[in-house]
Amino acid sequence: MLAELFEEAELADDRITAGCDEAGRGPLAGPVVAACCVLPDDFPFEILNDSKKMSEKERLEVEEIIKEKATSYAVSAISNEVIDEINILNASMEAMRLSYLKVRRKVDVELLLVDGNKCPDVDIMVEAVVKGDQKVPQIMAASILAKNERDRIMLLADRIFPEYDYKKHKGYPTKEHRERIKKYGSNIITRTSYHIKDSDEPTLPL
Repeated sequence: MLAELFEEAELADDRITAGCDEAGRGPLAGPVVAACCVLPDDFPFEILNDSKKMSEKERLEVEEIIKEKATSYAVSAISNEVIDEINILNASMEAMRLSYLKVRRKVDVELLLVDGNKCPDVDIMVEAVVKGDQKVPQIMAASILAKNERDRIMLLADRIFPEYDYKKHKGYPTKEHRERIKKYGSNIITRTSYHIKDSDEPTLPL
């Protein structure tokens, strides 16, 4: 299975490979979170999937197995203040770079595969894989770790700012979230560089 997935990405070889993915590029509030993961050959790859296609219960169950069996993994978050300062793309790349560096301290990674079409600035060979969170096991695992960690951060934010109901929408630009921003205004985790739109169109930085 692993070889077939790498063949599709034209990256099959015997190098020690890490996968990176991020969660939280689109929300109006909170950090962007990225994870990096290296998996052993005997990992139960069949449990992995694109995190967006998994239920919360499934993601949490698989996360436990990833953390137990992964050769190495790391998660990093970049705050909304930094996102506003350097923009969301650069913040996402920085979160990936930091997570990779944490993994690199423990494992001599030789190839880094990143979901999407942009790559962080790292000191080894790095390849962007479009829809990598559907193709590459290491990226799938990183996607799950990043998504779960960001959700936990937003659940904590919900305890601090209950009027925004972050536990429900996690800061994404839903109709409910936009209405609560209009009612209560911004707070310290709001991304001030983002438009607050009335429609369901993608939210874009100013």
